[in-house]
Amino acid sequence: MSERTRWWLVRHAPVVGAQDLFYGGSDVPADVSDDAMFAAFPGWLPDDAVWLTSGLQRTEQTADAIAAAGVTQEERFIEPDLAEQRYGDWEMKRYDDLAMDLAKIAAAGQWHRYWLAPADHRPPGGESFLDVIDRVGRALERHTESYRGRSIVAVIHGGTIRAAIAYAMNMEPDRALSIAVENLGTTRLDHMPGEGLGGDWRLAFSNSRAG
Repeated sequence: MSERTRWWLVRHAPVVGAQDLFYGGSDVPADVSDDAMFAAFPGWLPDDAVWLTSGLQRTEQTADAIAAAGVTQEERFIEPDLAEQRYGDWEMKRYDDLAMDLAKIAAAGQWHRYWLAPADHRPPGGESFLDVIDRVGRALERHTESYRGRSIVAVIHGGTIRAAIAYAMNMEPDRALSIAVENLGTTRLDHMPGEGLGGDWRLAFSNSRAG
């Protein structure tokens, strides 16, 4: 068996009714009603993979829709460490409602060009992006060890996909926040253990569309 482990990271389908809210770790549903969005996944994702979701319903619904389109899912598990960043008091608030908190961040010289706050900022009662990188990294290592040499499809979230790339590529966290991750976009990370320069992880592609 090859030692190369392939991670296929798929962001969930668009959310329903929370597009203008900072939903983060909240359990909002996804819109999976457009069959055409899922028709290209067969032949794009492997049929012999281990499947993971975060357990939030939008990832479960998206994985179900991909299965209904014809992609085999013989093994599927929930991995809570792949859930979206938890924003505590910011959860389910409109971006305008966060204006005062964001103004304080900006006044401290920590305004981020591509996100609301820098990677080390922890909203009240929530997590920082650094926290997310830590737990996502643990999940990557744990499942790579358990399923070495196989393909792993993880239907997860934009924040956790950025965190996975940051961990695997040893990327500066604030730079990783600039990575675009679209709904139903796929990122693939390959784990290739062994000697030599370059590390064990490779970014094969990111934010690609099936078909």
